Amino acid sequence: MSENYNHKQVIVIRKDLKMRRGKECAMAAHASLGAILKLGNYYTAEDEEGHPVHTFLATLNNKVAPWLMGRFAKIVVTVQSEQELLDLQKKAEDAGVLNCLIKDAGFTEFKGVPTYTALAVGPDFSEAVDEITKDLPLY
Repeated sequence: MSENYNHKQVIVIRKDLKMRRGKECAMAAHASLGAILKLGNYYTAEDEEGHPVHTFLATLNNKVAPWLMGRFAKIVVTVQSEQELLDLQKKAEDAGVLNCLIKDAGFTEFKGVPTYTALAVGPDFSEAVDEITKDLPLY
């Protein structure tokens, strides 16, 4: 395990939606994992018996590898509106920071309306993530 603690991921949750705690946790997990999955490619082949074998390959750069092979440092913060969430996502995109915006399908909450619920910023160098999220309140 890497002892490098200079990398982190910040998960941003919309508090204005008043989601159930379990729903918030699920949205945070989707955002965190989604950011990593954006880095890779999926391949499908068949084994000797003709069953599908799925492979995921990702190249990890110096922004992601120390985090993924280290402590997985995560901090959860909040915003109070969809616009704040979208503005943060744009700020991350503009800065070249890995991110994953989650849009819930609305099946269990939100009366069937697809709704932006969470955003992962990073993993990346702590300074890069802080530049985007430093003013947000902790959850």
